[in-house]
Amino acid sequence: MLPSRRGRPARVTAFAALLLGTAAAGALAGCGDTGELRDAGATAAARSPARLWPGLPPASSPAYDIGEVEHARVEGVAVPGGDIRGADPVAAVRAEIAAHPDDYAGTGARYHETSARMADCGTDDTEDTGDTGDTEDTEDTEDTEDTARDGCPVLRPYYRDLTGDGRPEMALGFRLLPGRLTAVRVYTVEKDRLVRVMSYDDAVSAVELAGRAVVVRSPSEVAGYEYRLQWTWDADQRAMLLTSDEMLRADDGGGDGDGDGDGHTGRPSPSASPSPSPSASSPSGDAP
Repeated sequence: MLPSRRGRPARVTAFAALLLGTAAAGALAGCGDTGELRDAGATAAARSPARLWPGLPPASSPAYDIGEVEHARVEGVAVPGGDIRGADPVAAVRAEIAAHPDDYAGTGARYHETSARMADCGTDDTEDTGDTGDTEDTEDTEDTEDTARDGCPVLRPYYRDLTGDGRPEMALGFRLLPGRLTAVRVYTVEKDRLVRVMSYDDAVSAVELAGRAVVVRSPSEVAGYEYRLQWTWDADQRAMLLTSDEMLRADDGGGDGDGDGDGHTGRPSPSASPSPSPSASSPSGDAP
């Protein structure tokens, strides 16, 4: 006959009770020691949000079309082998300029100087940072120029996997001249075609790659504060969406906006042309 297991639960229960009693006694004995538990006081009661004007009809559409979703194929720019590192960043900017003549062509255009100074860029002259994609953040080791040559408004490209598919995207920026705005763009590759998935123009203090997000810092009109905007990939929209827009105290004391009155708009402003990507500031990720 097999031995009975009927008495085992009682022994296990008794043993567990003994262990718990010993632990409790030890805890009580330690209350008088250094580092003893202290009463932190009463916890504030949680309060649910109070809805204001509940009778106000909810809006069904946005008041302004600010182009929150950017997903545009870039015509005329080859992507050899589907590798975005083979795409010419200067050609991508030229394609954007050609697609928006009202913004760039002629002396009366807002960014006519950008168009004029593209002649200083040559072809595919911007420096590849050599980033391997989804790597740990590194800092710049040299205070190098962000333009390919003097006068060229196109900033050097950075490469990072921002969509999570294991392949790098290209973060690109160029100056919107004669003002002091910077165009920030992100490109990906779909079916061997270059596609722009983020576009933003602003007076830029810094642009950072933080994980798989693009962070743009801009001066505020309030001294000591700055705007920090973050774009994150959205698989449903197949675009980088603005997921955070904050006004925070600046680490360096902030600023009073850009000298030309081209200050931050508070939210991405409507623009006929898409805006380029990271600025001349040192990105926190994927430096050359």
